[in-house]
Amino acid sequence: METISAVTALSALAHEGRLEVFRLLVKAGPEGLAAGEIARTTGVLPNTLSSNLTILSAAGLATSQREGRSIVYAAAYERMRELLAFLVEDCCGGAPSICAPLAGVVSRCCEAEGRAC
Repeated sequence: METISAVTALSALAHEGRLEVFRLLVKAGPEGLAAGEIARTTGVLPNTLSSNLTILSAAGLATSQREGRSIVYAAAYERMRELLAFLVEDCCGGAPSICAPLAGVVSRCCEAEGRAC
């Protein structure tokens, strides 16, 4: 990932409402959530939610797909992985213990989902 792409993604996440929506989409899994469900869960007004989803989509962090009368949004997991990799790429600097706790986070996530990572 190039620096400018990372800055764009981080800028999109640097807002309480957008971060909440993104985390909700990550938790929802690849099937995503309809915009109405996101609004109900977060309590965000539709016009504000629309703006937040547009910004997340423009940053490549969310995708959308029309399903009947609904628009379903999902986290763009590949882009999320690219951003996370960019952030920790030079992490250890010869001291693996610096980034080792991240492996624990991934393991807990996978255990909670009942799958091997």
